[in-house]
Amino acid sequence: MASRNTASVSSRKTGSKSIDEFAPGAIVEFDRDQELKAYREMLLIRRFEEKAGQLYGMGFIGGFCHLYIGQEAVVVGMQLALKEGDQVITGYRDHGHMLACGMSARGVMAELTGRRGGLSKGKGGSMHMFSKEKNFYGGHGIVGAQVSLGTGLAFANAYRQNDNVSLAYFGDGAANQGQVYESFNMAALWKLPVIYIIENNRYAMGTSVARASAGVDFSQRGTAIGIPGLQVDGMDVRAVKAAADAAVAHCRDGKGPIILEMQTYRYRGHSMSDPAKYRSKDEVQKMRSEHDPIEQVKARLLEKGWASEDELKAIDKDVRDIVADSADFAQADPEPDVSELYTDILL
Repeated sequence: MASRNTASVSSRKTGSKSIDEFAPGAIVEFDRDQELKAYREMLLIRRFEEKAGQLYGMGFIGGFCHLYIGQEAVVVGMQLALKEGDQVITGYRDHGHMLACGMSARGVMAELTGRRGGLSKGKGGSMHMFSKEKNFYGGHGIVGAQVSLGTGLAFANAYRQNDNVSLAYFGDGAANQGQVYESFNMAALWKLPVIYIIENNRYAMGTSVARASAGVDFSQRGTAIGIPGLQVDGMDVRAVKAAADAAVAHCRDGKGPIILEMQTYRYRGHSMSDPAKYRSKDEVQKMRSEHDPIEQVKARLLEKGWASEDELKAIDKDVRDIVADSADFAQADPEPDVSELYTDILL
């Protein structure tokens, strides 16, 4: 893994490029408004997940709870390249994707605590939330299942000729699942407008990619059937945006699917029940101190004089207030009525 460390990725400024023109390490240089937007949205995800972890420890959240802390730049950067109508589908590490898609913090947190005001009426929990209004098609607990479903969304877009693109997020572990390659083949055969985003956080549950995968360049997993791929510094929101622009243009031009391997890192364990003893504290601290996606944006804002420390503290306070409100709501909201056991059942 050392040769693929995000620290080794160089940076180049670019606009929206085709895949053939795209240079490894390319970035989009953000203006002040874009930097502030990225900072706020990533910070909202970070603070939300920290609070979710607290509520889990207090017993308000049951079952599984997979936190997105450290990976915020991936979904925020991708969302910056989308238009109304584009769809998102992901796996079980999904709270950040929901917030980035515009789903309410109250609705997400209430679903985590199993309350009536949750986005799935308190019946889905951490891994199963949906929002047709926000074009978010889940959270899915079955490893790799969302890849086939995301391909289906892309098929519907191609059939309807509506110019929309489907984004299917999955992890490095799910990249070894059989249905992923069946989906790749179908998407390549019919040139479907789908972006496969592999969030390579280096550990599939508790196993490093070096031990679990014979080939660790996940961007090339579709090479045999003609799907192009890019490796991206998933800790730099500007690099994600650059790759997203190129990938979205590729799909909208009718050139078929593309794979983006986001080289990222999760700071917490696989889930809240995972003590993450398979890696050292020094490794985690090194990533936090050298590659943290939020701190990178903060440093640029301060260096360029686009925001003061006080202004950034005010943003953090506003975000913390939103998260605190969502936690209060999620603890006070009633549980679903027993009659909900018989609704939303399809036969």
